[in-house]
Amino acid sequence: MPDRTVALEGCVNFRDLGGYPTHDGRTTAWRTLFRADGLHRLTAEDHARLTGLGLATVIDLRTPDEAAQRGSFPVDAVPVAFHALPLTDVLPAAEELPAWREAAYVAGRYGAMVTEGGPVLSEAIGLLAGADALPAVWHCSAGKDRTGVLSALLLAFLGVPDEVIVEDYALSAAAMERLLDRLRAEYPEAEEQVMRYAPAVLHVVPETMEQFLVELRLEFGSPDDLAGHLGVAGAVDTLRRRVLVDT
Repeated sequence: MPDRTVALEGCVNFRDLGGYPTHDGRTTAWRTLFRADGLHRLTAEDHARLTGLGLATVIDLRTPDEAAQRGSFPVDAVPVAFHALPLTDVLPAAEELPAWREAAYVAGRYGAMVTEGGPVLSEAIGLLAGADALPAVWHCSAGKDRTGVLSALLLAFLGVPDEVIVEDYALSAAAMERLLDRLRAEYPEAEEQVMRYAPAVLHVVPETMEQFLVELRLEFGSPDDLAGHLGVAGAVDTLRRRVLVDT
């Protein structure tokens, strides 16, 4: 079995979505779909690792401001098809920070990403279904919120059970501890602000994804219904053919 976490020096939450079971008895292929946090601090060793994985597509869900301030994926070092698809800026305002400790509130924010960011999500899924698009990675800054929403939708469309989607989401919890340490080291002059936002950065609990998936079904119906609503039914069929393997 390949390692689910891809160890890189320049990011803390790069994970493989392979090996997950589906309702029809198949599994998601390893080394095909990846999710990650920011990919702007990759080292030469990281470049070699990603090149070895055959990475073909990178989708950046961050805002233009985030990319301008922190940098973007090094396409010169690792030639890929790079797509900037800003989903939303989810960093909460100061007055919202206490609410980001509540699973129901965060699940509601995830739902808003689907209703307000539907065109972006649809474009991302369409890109992943394109010819020669795989292996692919999508990422945001922390790799848990915007990345978590797109990952959950894709896994649901592929037929992965809800409980497995929840387990995958929860894997970000340990990575968030590493991310906080990195932010404190990267911005020592702003440690007070970093620690003020720590509860929102660190908040990864299974209940958030559980509630988000329940609310998706209440609003849109089955995953197939949601795929139809987003206009990606054809892309989903293509991804099923390319990503799912017999066990």
